[in-house]
Amino acid sequence: MSDILTIAAPDLLQHRVEWLDNLARERRLSANTLEAYERDTRQFLSFLTGHLGGPPRVADIHTLRPADLRAFLAARRREGSGARSLGRHLAGLRSFLHYLERQGLINAAAAGAVRAPRQPKSLPKPLSDRQALAVVGKEAQLQEEPWIAARDAAVLTLLYGCGLRISEALALTSRDLEAGTSSLRVTGKGDKVRIVPLLPVVVEAVAAYRKLCPYTPPPDQPLFRGARGGPLQPAIIQRGMQKLRGALGLPDTATPHALRHSFATHLLASGGDLRTIQELLGHASLSTTQVYTGVDTLRLLEVYDRAHPRA
Repeated sequence: MSDILTIAAPDLLQHRVEWLDNLARERRLSANTLEAYERDTRQFLSFLTGHLGGPPRVADIHTLRPADLRAFLAARRREGSGARSLGRHLAGLRSFLHYLERQGLINAAAAGAVRAPRQPKSLPKPLSDRQALAVVGKEAQLQEEPWIAARDAAVLTLLYGCGLRISEALALTSRDLEAGTSSLRVTGKGDKVRIVPLLPVVVEAVAAYRKLCPYTPPPDQPLFRGARGGPLQPAIIQRGMQKLRGALGLPDTATPHALRHSFATHLLASGGDLRTIQELLGHASLSTTQVYTGVDTLRLLEVYDRAHPRA
């Protein structure tokens, strides 16, 4: 990467070039991440030039204090950077400083002593019950092949009807979904196993797919198959959902994972307790599940604002 407009002493500039090259060749970071790290360190070196009174050298980086790094973050905040951007700035600087430390050039203790800004909690963006029901309906699927339309409807119904992650749904085998099964044994993150009830509508959607599917995978292999018979890939369902968004006029937040959010939010709105929802979702911590109370409260306030005569 070019060092044009990057202000620093030649020794530090050379090490920065080598660090960026290392990230690209050995770490194989994405182009967007490399561009962000290049920009963040360029801005940091420019800040240090004014902060120290001259182009920074490796020796100056060695003597950096946590206060110097905090001063840079404060300057970026004054220029409009939010908490997420500041966190990324710090991640890029830590990567650069740790690289210099591994080369035996500096002590990067200052970087470890600075905490990343607290990130704002973003609420899940579920679909409304009407939108969710429209998405999972077989008649809404845009596939020409009837069995593929039934497949997509079955997968989406599992996401909404059981609160599954897409990876969990696509890992289900014929044995997991045997006829007469009333509950589902799901292996989630960290190999955590949970039992989820199977609603009749989910059973019907899966049965409709199995009846039409031209492939019969072994009992221990994934049930949902791609057009050529291989295991179904998440990207296929994601692309299908993208087409549904356009056809049904849904927002960009209407993703397959939003159906899992919808499952939890609609259960909570109907009186479900957090502990039960935690178990059904497979969350290790109740605090992860509690975010849905914020969504429910937000909806209550929206209804209040629309309906209350004094709102």
